[in-house]
Amino acid sequence: MPRIAVCGGAYSNPYALRAFIADAQAKGAQQLWCLGDFGGYGAEPEEIWGLLREARIECIAGNYEVAIGRGDPDCGCGYRDPRDNEYAQLMYDYTRAHTSGAYAAWMRSLPTERRERIGGAVVHFVHGSPVQLNDFWWESLTEPEHAERVAASGADVICCTHSGIPWTRRIAGSLVVNVGVLGRPANDGRREVWYALLDLDDGEARATLVPLAYDWRAHAASMRRAGLPEAFVETVETGWWTTCLEIVPPYERSRGRYQLYRSALPGGFGAEMVSWADAPAEVDDGRPVVELFGTALFPARLWLYTNFHCNLHCWYCSVASHPKARRREIGPERFRELVDAAVREGFTELYVTGGEPFLLEYIVDLLVYASERIATVALTNGMLYRGRRRSELEKLAHRRNLVLQTSIDGAHAATHDRNRGEGSWVRAMEGLEFAQSLGLPVRVGMTETEHNGDEVPMLRELLAAKGITGADFAVRPLVKRGLSDSGVYIDDANTVPELAVTADGWHWHPAGADVATSPDMFLAPPDVPMAEAKRRAIERFLALRQSDGTLPRIYNCAV
Repeated sequence: MPRIAVCGGAYSNPYALRAFIADAQAKGAQQLWCLGDFGGYGAEPEEIWGLLREARIECIAGNYEVAIGRGDPDCGCGYRDPRDNEYAQLMYDYTRAHTSGAYAAWMRSLPTERRERIGGAVVHFVHGSPVQLNDFWWESLTEPEHAERVAASGADVICCTHSGIPWTRRIAGSLVVNVGVLGRPANDGRREVWYALLDLDDGEARATLVPLAYDWRAHAASMRRAGLPEAFVETVETGWWTTCLEIVPPYERSRGRYQLYRSALPGGFGAEMVSWADAPAEVDDGRPVVELFGTALFPARLWLYTNFHCNLHCWYCSVASHPKARRREIGPERFRELVDAAVREGFTELYVTGGEPFLLEYIVDLLVYASERIATVALTNGMLYRGRRRSELEKLAHRRNLVLQTSIDGAHAATHDRNRGEGSWVRAMEGLEFAQSLGLPVRVGMTETEHNGDEVPMLRELLAAKGITGADFAVRPLVKRGLSDSGVYIDDANTVPELAVTADGWHWHPAGADVATSPDMFLAPPDVPMAEAKRRAIERFLALRQSDGTLPRIYNCAV
């Protein structure tokens, strides 16, 4: 049974190429192939040529070989974003300056594709894809896009590279193998690089993607000695891409650590933004890229809906909570699991909401558990601090990692009660004062409607007399979601994600966390892990970004 080993993108990394040769031979490969892009990224382009010839590796040309062989001014990599092209040009200029005339002449002699019959199967070796030399054949392409590329080949097996991320699957009768690259990690947090082993027998083919360990420390040291950008070296040392991100599709990019160039982040939010907060200060760590999660574009804040039933029936509730709402609760065990997962996943704030969380008899113990592990805010209408609940609430006294946020919709009882029900203002104010008496930090949130907008200054003054000032009093606009048929319309296309979890699953934003009235904001069922829910939110965000690079407004539900 013939076995062949196929690699791509040596990227001037002789350390990985040597490891590939040794590993493939040790695994019984009778023939070794390299699918182009011998230069770029690393510091030792000329070393690659010697290794390829010495090991008798079968080669085709990639865009790098065509460009250098012709003396082109750029690599023809196929990037479209100017920031991607800036880094690509740095790589290309270095490689071209350190490539001998003899090496460039050899590159000119290489074909850009080859077809071979091996083990009874027709194998098509290409660089990008059968349709274009510098095509990025991503796993996440649509089925018609995959089918187009397979049809352009017609081979039993198609081997490609260029995109830098390995994958394999059968498409329309052909086995497609993106072999990855040797020159840098696959944006997976591993320092290993990848190649493919193909076993071919009697027309049948089987592919195995192989992670390859090599002396990455020597490679990184070589790059530093050559004065190559530190961002390139960091990828070698960490396994995460720090350059050339914009070409990567949402699915693949969401699986990496970094998603955006730093220059894409907003410097602040203008008057048109649905927000009461400025953009948080970004820490410039010197990297050209940032993680989406933890920025103003995806705050590290988890919204946990304990329940949906409520003692009030507010006409504008964005998640359709009311006394007769469909019962669904996150029980104590699940609550604790979510808190622990939030800490592991890097969330820095937990907002516990509903429904009315204080309708649950075990809520105080859960708030104790949460506030011992993460900064916790409990949203409430403040009306249930009586009897047993009142004594239970005393367990929360002087917890500095816990805040009670009470909803108050006017400076006068009549205004508030118009939104929330008769007698609710007096009891909410009593609850607010009781929470203060326990030494708990308190906040107040007001939903501004056509009935109460003129009372904002009066309510601010009233609360200031109680010591609630500044950011501890927030006014948010009415949202056209849930029970409300008026207000600001928001959806996933014009807001940034704030991950919310309910008994029904994961949601894009807390204002759309009711699966019945906001199915468009549903991300995943409850059995999906938190890490995957985060990834799906990032993928959706990237997919919805406008082509001109503008970013959506921020609608904050939090103070």
